[in-house]
Amino acid sequence: KEEFAVCVKGLDFLHEDLSVRLVEWIELLNILGAKKIFLYELEMHPNISKVLKYYQDIGLVELTKITLPGNQPNLPGFRHFYLKYKLTSKRQNELIPYNDCLYRNIYSYKYLALLDIDEIIMPLQHDNWSQLMQAVQVDSLKIKNYTRASYNVRNVYFLDDLGDGEEQMTHTGHEPGIPRYLHMLQHVYRSRNYTKPGQYVKCFHNTERVLSLHNHFPLNCFGGCTTYSINTSLAHLQHYRKDCVGPLKNSCKTDFRVYTVRDTTIWKYKDELIARTTNVLQRLGFFA
Repeated sequence: KEEFAVCVKGLDFLHEDLSVRLVEWIELLNILGAKKIFLYELEMHPNISKVLKYYQDIGLVELTKITLPGNQPNLPGFRHFYLKYKLTSKRQNELIPYNDCLYRNIYSYKYLALLDIDEIIMPLQHDNWSQLMQAVQVDSLKIKNYTRASYNVRNVYFLDDLGDGEEQMTHTGHEPGIPRYLHMLQHVYRSRNYTKPGQYVKCFHNTERVLSLHNHFPLNCFGGCTTYSINTSLAHLQHYRKDCVGPLKNSCKTDFRVYTVRDTTIWKYKDELIARTTNVLQRLGFFA
């Protein structure tokens, strides 16, 4: 078995061109240890298609076209609005690609991470996921001597406009020495507060144990769905968003925007990530 793969729910970006951010995200995942990224396509901007075609050709990405089952709409555009306004249906439909990804890869990878394209599981004391999980295994077995079905990391927001002090909510800044088009490398202010334990977490799922998956936790597992919460001193989920998720919008300012921390952990990959992303963008003609 390879160690790590990443599963991504159906991409629904009809008008949004996130192609440059996608290159940065894919390259960082690969640096961290993801051997392959499995994505599912509903609707995509042509530039996103171009990027994913490149990564398919070099074997880093597998892209599967999907439709919504039953009598749900599959007309491009209409489906996009349906998913935007029917949130319960959207969440239920996400389970299909996630579990398809699990069953395709259950014998090929040791761990699967279910991530969105604005999320990164960031090791804070190690260079990659492999080293991180070796340390996590040691820690978890000390507490209870059995292998868990999943290992979860807590969510922390790197919001688009976070700054520091007087400039706390006016991040228009430019980090010197980093190309402006690299979103994650540019955004190094995060909320000091994490979302609550168990809320909005993401996991490394142990394919020896899990039987079916949900966005945040496994649903069914051999021997019960045990999970281990990875200490925030070891890793967390860096979540790059414009604003907090819907249910937290009302408390976003008081809980997450007011207290900020400059967190440049990602910069340990800076040189390699800049070189890799710039190379790919040049190859694909983004600088033409």
